[in-house]
Amino acid sequence: MLSNYLKIAFKVFLRRKIFTLISLFAISATLVMLMVGVAISDHIFGPAYPETRADRTLMVSMLKASHSDANRNSMSPTSYGFLDRYVRNLPHVEKVAISSHSLMALIQPVISFHDGAQIKSALKRTDGVFWEILEAEFLEGQPYSIDDVEHGRYVAVINEATSQAFFGQSSALGETIEIAGQRFRVVGVVANVPAFRLASFADIWVPVTTVPDLKALNYTSIPGAYEAMILAESVADIPRIKEEFAYALTQVEFPNPERFNQVAGGADTLFESISRFMFSDDLSESHPQRLLAVMIALVVLFMVLPAISLVNINVSRIMERASEIGVRKSFGAASTTLIGQFVVENVLLSLMGGIIGIGFTEVVLYLLSNSYLIPYAEFHINYRVFVYGLLMAMFFGVFAGVYPAWKMSRLHPVEALRRK
Repeated sequence: MLSNYLKIAFKVFLRRKIFTLISLFAISATLVMLMVGVAISDHIFGPAYPETRADRTLMVSMLKASHSDANRNSMSPTSYGFLDRYVRNLPHVEKVAISSHSLMALIQPVISFHDGAQIKSALKRTDGVFWEILEAEFLEGQPYSIDDVEHGRYVAVINEATSQAFFGQSSALGETIEIAGQRFRVVGVVANVPAFRLASFADIWVPVTTVPDLKALNYTSIPGAYEAMILAESVADIPRIKEEFAYALTQVEFPNPERFNQVAGGADTLFESISRFMFSDDLSESHPQRLLAVMIALVVLFMVLPAISLVNINVSRIMERASEIGVRKSFGAASTTLIGQFVVENVLLSLMGGIIGIGFTEVVLYLLSNSYLIPYAEFHINYRVFVYGLLMAMFFGVFAGVYPAWKMSRLHPVEALRRK
């Protein structure tokens, strides 16, 4: 039975070339946009190099300081001293790394000169634990150590792109680079970190103790320029760490209580952090379920609209086959048999469109990766995106095929023959 359905489907596709091409274009174009969006989202929120432990990693990146009796507030990264005091020693934490804020690296690049050429680099100052949380791929050398940070040694880890910009194909190990008026000895070269990995992204990493104003590291004020990366001992410990950090915020001693006397924020994943900024004005709570619901609603809406168009196309396509339906019903064809045939045709058409869409998605992601719009980003279709694409194609096939097939299968044979 199925083989007959498939044979009829291919003959119908070839006989109705215009309908077939329109349907394939609608399906493949929609799937391309959806799968590109899914691939980018997976690249941002999923575990990926060098943040391979994202499932048990939390960030404290932004806090909101305010005053209970005055209309005064500040939403910003916080100081190194604040994070060192209130985050470093949280229970159920395996490791805590403190570094300069990633957005600072993006929006305030440092300037270097090499052979008369100006080189802009994203600079991140970190402690030694930073490299113990990440799983960076070292192409040369090794990370600087906790001892290097404690003694304020002027050493640096650079990425592959920076190594090539300064030293070409020569080894960078032991070489010196000048960054923002400071000279650092290169001790390691890592594979480029994509800009979407906000907790770890930079071109150059140096010890936090090389900051020009060392006294600033002791400040415990809330406004500052640092963030903390927390590695939980296990995924099960994450809820407790969130609660413990929330409690720690209630115990904050404010250096200047006349300016600020309360603080809000959380230890979040990136997804939770975005939901906190979108749905909580005072940053007191994150709303990941609400953000997920909005994303799902947008995807469903985006898929339903072209699916409705395909329903209309399918109705027109099936109406042209009214005489065929009338003849088959006159010879005793059951409604379920006709519905089965039309659904198989639509599922097959949707799978063809899905395969075309996956192919074009790979091309779009390749072009996007090589456009350098997003530094060091490498987008590709992995098995999750591939499965999502096939599920989307099946959705189109069933949704766009069932109603037109059901409607036409209910036609009386005489009425169907009159539509010839």
